[in-house]
Amino acid sequence: MEQNDSHLNKYDATLAKYNTNLNDAEIQAKVDKIIEEKVAENNTEEVKKFLFNCIDLTTLNCTDSDESVMKFTEKVNQFDDEFPDLKNVAAICVYPNFAEVVKNTLDVDGINIACVSAGFPSSQTFIEVKIAETAMALMEGANEIDIVISVGKFLSGDYETMCDEIQELKDTCKECHMKVILETGALKTASNIKKASILSMYAGADFIKTSTGKIQPAATPEAAYVMCEAIKEYHEKTGNKIGFKPAGGINTVHDALVYYTIVKELLGEEWLNNKLFRLGTSRLANLLLSEIRGEEIKFF
Repeated sequence: MEQNDSHLNKYDATLAKYNTNLNDAEIQAKVDKIIEEKVAENNTEEVKKFLFNCIDLTTLNCTDSDESVMKFTEKVNQFDDEFPDLKNVAAICVYPNFAEVVKNTLDVDGINIACVSAGFPSSQTFIEVKIAETAMALMEGANEIDIVISVGKFLSGDYETMCDEIQELKDTCKECHMKVILETGALKTASNIKKASILSMYAGADFIKTSTGKIQPAATPEAAYVMCEAIKEYHEKTGNKIGFKPAGGINTVHDALVYYTIVKELLGEEWLNNKLFRLGTSRLANLLLSEIRGEEIKFF
């Protein structure tokens, strides 16, 4: 038991360095203020072009097939020809069994292949299975991995198991970016979101991500605010820059502008590149293109 206590203390000691006692109403008020005062100034064509280049173009449906994923990827190939003046999306995000299809179909440079892995979206399976699935996704062509924390372990206070899993999966990913999904809708409170953010970064996350999109509420501006605050504090204490990815329920250009504004206000210009900022969405791509071009476009 003694050894277990000392392990738990390691995580509690890490959390103790940060303010995790947050007031949800105060966070809400801060977010409302940012949205009211700052979003409008970012509503520009330049920002929309930038946001498009930060998209992880995602298909995670039970109906996905080799053929549908191939067509999905072909659209990304065609984009460069049809819109030569715009930068393409940042990545294509699929289930692990489609990594090879994307790899074999993708013929434009500079676009990553991201796979959700490790028992996505519930993260409810054996760590051995999570590691095997992640290793296979990488072997098949993925160079980014999106995993979900063990939410149940976190909520029951078993930080050790949660963090050990993240660490083992990061060891599997090696230099490939690993995005850690907090499933903020299941965490409920700002304090929980802050704690889960810190522990995920401490355990090896290259990015922290709001949601799987499979649980409601998915991404919210309040969750984004707390996560960006955690990233900022973590960077101040460690020097490590961790990326941020809102995902799930990003349905309008305004939603995307809100997340952009929160990142800009809390983390600054240094985070405004697609190495540190991504948007997990599929429907947003056409909406951004339509606004950039000033006419309805249904390209993807």
